[in-house]
Amino acid sequence: MNKFNLFEQDLSELYIDKIPINLSPSLSFRSRCEFGYSKNAYTMKDSSKTIYLNKFLYADRSIQELMPKILEIINKSQIMKNKLFQINFRTNSKNKILVTLIYHLKVNELLIKTIEEISKKLNVDIIIRSKNFIHATNDNFLEDELEYSKLNIFQTDNCFYQPNKFLLNRMISKVINFVENPNDLIELYCGVGTFTLPLSKVFKNVFATENNRNAYRCLLKAIQKNKINNIHTARLSSDEVTELECGRKFNRMDGIPFSSFNFSHVLVDPPRSGLTDDVINIISKYKNIIYISCNPKSYLRDIKFLGSHEIKKIELFDQFPNTEHLEIISLLQRK
Repeated sequence: MNKFNLFEQDLSELYIDKIPINLSPSLSFRSRCEFGYSKNAYTMKDSSKTIYLNKFLYADRSIQELMPKILEIINKSQIMKNKLFQINFRTNSKNKILVTLIYHLKVNELLIKTIEEISKKLNVDIIIRSKNFIHATNDNFLEDELEYSKLNIFQTDNCFYQPNKFLLNRMISKVINFVENPNDLIELYCGVGTFTLPLSKVFKNVFATENNRNAYRCLLKAIQKNKINNIHTARLSSDEVTELECGRKFNRMDGIPFSSFNFSHVLVDPPRSGLTDDVINIISKYKNIIYISCNPKSYLRDIKFLGSHEIKKIELFDQFPNTEHLEIISLLQRK
């Protein structure tokens, strides 16, 4: 039984209709890749085994083309390869690449100069990281453009960003299509604003919360770049949002009166661990819940706890073909 049929079977007590599946090409789909570096090669872990490679066919083609070039340069340079621990790649829809080199040593001026030269030679932005140190050849942000309303969005080299270049915009469109009778939206775990920015065109107001500092910086930068004035933000964790709902005052609200919103929908896109009990209690108060999940197991658990609501719409997105992973986008409505 494949993972799609297995999920439908596990959900059958709560949802009986056929669930649409959005497939991805099986190769060249990853716009974000992370590798170790050892023995002059990129490395990945497969259970307890280390795999050595110089190319990665699941990566975006722009990353595939760069990987052997930069590996050859690193392997020929004792300065670059000394104590090099990890090599990360990110790319955008325009094939602009951000490379991060992570070292287990104190970075000196010679290494910085060498990296600057390689950055110009390859026309690639490079970030060097070591303990309590960061140096960027350009800046720390990788800018992209979403298909929806041509919105600009930003990411850093160490914050979450949707990894499948083929499904990203389709996921955004699906979330928008799930929305009916919008008023205001409250969003938890908003990240860099992947859904926040497009949904600001749908809702009267969006109150978006995120605790990760790097992701929050990206969100604020995008709001300013796109000149959006109906997104209100606060750097709050999901648990702090539950305290906010219960009347606690936070200086990070910057004077925004929480009572001024009229929320018709709540959107949650939690980590793989899913929702906490407190968050479930809070979001169950809202009529419409948009629940985006990257883990079928925690999703199934949480849906059962949200017994006051039922699944009205749901679709699956195969972000990582030929693996057990699934992305779920669903709309729950109060019974």
